[in-house]
Amino acid sequence: MEGELREIWVYLSASPLLALTLTLVAYQVGFWIYRRAGFNPLLNPVLIAVVLLVSLLLVTDTQYSVYFEGAQFVHFMLGPATVALALPLYRQLERVRRSSIAILASLLAGSLTAAISAVGIAALFGASKETLVSLAPKSVTAPVAMGISEQLGGLPSLTAVLVILTGITGAALGPLLLNLMGVKDMAARGLAIGTASHGIGTARALQVSELAGAFSGLAMGLNALATATLLPLVWKLFF
Repeated sequence: MEGELREIWVYLSASPLLALTLTLVAYQVGFWIYRRAGFNPLLNPVLIAVVLLVSLLLVTDTQYSVYFEGAQFVHFMLGPATVALALPLYRQLERVRRSSIAILASLLAGSLTAAISAVGIAALFGASKETLVSLAPKSVTAPVAMGISEQLGGLPSLTAVLVILTGITGAALGPLLLNLMGVKDMAARGLAIGTASHGIGTARALQVSELAGAFSGLAMGLNALATATLLPLVWKLFF
């Protein structure tokens, strides 16, 4: 029976639609659990979907490259989804203009803190230079972070994993931390989450408030630009 099931899996895995279907089903299962738990931020649907998919790939001994051939349509849709964040941002354009100086100052501080704290802690534990480079752009959206990592001599695959973990952690714990710190302004909350945890955090911010989602999307884009511009310069200067 086990041999027959493996043969069926091998046959189905040849279709690119299988990986796409599994990805969508895993997310729906994650979101169902998330909703049933009263939208508990610790049960992030992305985290649940990742655990389910990784477990399935390990059990079936399927290479990630084989899975990605079918699931890459979801990866492609990250671009249009990011562009769509411009709509809530456009609706808050006047407030963005009034707060431009505060936004830029906060963004610069957040971007530097995200990179320096991660690299500093890893260096204290004796991480290799390659790992430090891979870790530095962890708070930037995945395509940009992987490009920065590759340019500086890091491991883009490791950077991708770190980016996802950062996003999930920020989405799950960011709102709780902001509550403990007494930050109630939705624009400030969105800006903090977007700077620290890019797209996954922005998706969480949009669930809470359109205002928070708009500022989170803005922070995500500007943080990617700032990190891509400044990190290579700072890295070459000090390393």
